[in-house]
Amino acid sequence: MKIIQVIQQPQLRGAEIFACQLSNHLMQQGHEVLMITIFKGDAEIPFNGKTIHLNRPLSLRLFDFVGWKKFHKIIKEYKPDIIQANASDTLKFTTSSKFLFSWKVPIVYRNANKSGDFIDSRLKWKINKFYLDQLDFTISVSEECEKDFNKTFFYPEKKGNTVEIGIEDKEIGGIPRDLQEIFEKGPVLTNIAGFVPEKNHNSLINIFGKLVKDYPNAQLLLIGKGPLKETIKSKVKETGIKNHVHFLGYRNDVLEILRYSNVFVMPSLIEGLPGVILEAMFCQTPVIANNVGGIGEVVMTGKTGWLIEKGNEEEFLAALREVLKMKKDDLIEVQNAKTMIQDKFLNEKIAKRFLNTYEYVLKLEGKHVTAAS
Repeated sequence: MKIIQVIQQPQLRGAEIFACQLSNHLMQQGHEVLMITIFKGDAEIPFNGKTIHLNRPLSLRLFDFVGWKKFHKIIKEYKPDIIQANASDTLKFTTSSKFLFSWKVPIVYRNANKSGDFIDSRLKWKINKFYLDQLDFTISVSEECEKDFNKTFFYPEKKGNTVEIGIEDKEIGGIPRDLQEIFEKGPVLTNIAGFVPEKNHNSLINIFGKLVKDYPNAQLLLIGKGPLKETIKSKVKETGIKNHVHFLGYRNDVLEILRYSNVFVMPSLIEGLPGVILEAMFCQTPVIANNVGGIGEVVMTGKTGWLIEKGNEEEFLAALREVLKMKKDDLIEVQNAKTMIQDKFLNEKIAKRFLNTYEYVLKLEGKHVTAAS
């Protein structure tokens, strides 16, 4: 099977990282994959095959005739069996090209969020509905996201399914050398998220500021980039915890950081099913997260983690205090979560489920291909 994967840009964000990891496994299983990035980026993506960087201007994200034409040319030359669009900008880009140039390759859209959380006007709904009408199938990251997607856009159930995100089965090294001093100071909390409103760093700083009163040596690691980074830095300074909070930007050693952290925290307001939660579980690190999107499908209080109702900072703080009282390797939630990841969420297994979906879509289109095609 010949597959084109389209990602927004070369960046180390969850959607792009997973698309690359998935594609690597698809190639290992005998299929051809071409990666297309739309916008300019500065990261080296973890994909082992051929990549074409279109380097289109972000300012043209809603109307890019030149970009759509270039994509059409790639399709004519590569002759893919199927195309996967990963995240909303890639949906707009691929479906616009298909509508304008009338090519016939099926598009599968990777729905990674609760779409209803972003649709706040009738106009926005109509615009998105236009793009979705050009699709052939949707693969949602969680059952909750699939249900929300179908309800929000009156999308036919037969044209979508759920295949969760997966993670790599990797060996984990030691504490990163540049962070050893931080880990020696006291308990370490880690958050991995872009600095955007829905990740709710503001609430996390409120919670951590209170925790420091009980654990004066506690440290908070914030991994990621985004437009609100300076705003959060200012809040950290105002809260008086500047020496306890560390802004690390993007990292290539998140598994090592997670493995030696005392707890992973995610107080997000909007999510799909974040891969970083699964990575924390794989690293046998306790997870405390808000009950949004599909998080509740993997984080279950008393079983695999601590699930907190959105907006309840005191409950989040109480969970932190509970976790930090014990050694994390003694927590039954940590052991259960690790088993769940090994049974269901390793990328080798996830890739086979994606492949089954592609084959189903092609069957609906009256096509049949194999790994050798």
